Amino acid sequence: MRHKISLSIILVLFWLLNSGHYTFLIMSLGAVSIAIVVFIAHRMDVVDHESQSIRLTLTYPSFGFWLTKEIVLANLAVVKHIWLGSKSITPTMATVKASQKTDVGKVIYANSITLTPGTVALGLVGDQIMVHALIRENIEALESGDMDRRVTKLENS
Repeated sequence: MRHKISLSIILVLFWLLNSGHYTFLIMSLGAVSIAIVVFIAHRMDVVDHESQSIRLTLTYPSFGFWLTKEIVLANLAVVKHIWLGSKSITPTMATVKASQKTDVGKVIYANSITLTPGTVALGLVGDQIMVHALIRENIEALESGDMDRRVTKLENS
């Protein structure tokens, strides 16, 4: 039940932030839409601790700010290497170990790698993620484990 309430709250906030109109009609349609979505999700039995973690919902904003900063920095690095030319680009493939325990944590880690420009998570098998990087230093940064530690902290909080 907690997860359905949490899903409802998230959908209400998402609706309010994206709507921009707060008339009675729009608010009523939003409430009906959210009720239908939560009902369908309940009937499909897709809302549980694995698919929508309350802890993850509460701790995600700080991780999101950090990831946004990393995305901006990675964008600047990619632009720099494009300007420097093809001699500065060192495409590399490597396997990176994911220390997360849950599937959701591993997927967040793989998606965080892919969101960061210059790196792409190609596959996730067990606790190994195959990564392609535009620059060798990106693989070295992943191997240092900072992103892995942050995602594990997000998963465990």
